[in-house]
Amino acid sequence: MPNSPVELAKYPTLDFVLGAIAEWINRYRQASPENELARCGPDDVREIAKDLNILPSELQAMAAKAPGSTDLLDKMLLALHINTDVFTKAQPAVMRDLQRLCISCNQKFRCRQELNDDTASRNFREFCPNAFTLNALLGSDRKRARYQ
Repeated sequence: MPNSPVELAKYPTLDFVLGAIAEWINRYRQASPENELARCGPDDVREIAKDLNILPSELQAMAAKAPGSTDLLDKMLLALHINTDVFTKAQPAVMRDLQRLCISCNQKFRCRQELNDDTASRNFREFCPNAFTLNALLGSDRKRARYQ
């Protein structure tokens, strides 16, 4: 149903572990402009990817991106009146999924333009790979209020 609430299972231990791994990847990636994940052995890369529930190729693609690859996501959430800090604490797994899609998005130019023109909140459904999830977050006033 289009307007039914989206309920997500909560796994605090898993969220903590995945959050720690994601944070480690972010710190590791920012330590040097080159792809530091390339220094890991294939077994390590496979294990990290398995822990994050993604393919090793996805992990390598994410690690190769420059720091700040998800800055547009933060700006989009702000345009949609969603507090990034509150949302990240409440839904860390969903935030990581949003970040993963944002990193691999090929519509960054349009996204940046829409954000600059203050039209992103109206038009994101046309170009954003996160549109489905963002729509679900905006689905009800009560749900939206939780993240403001």
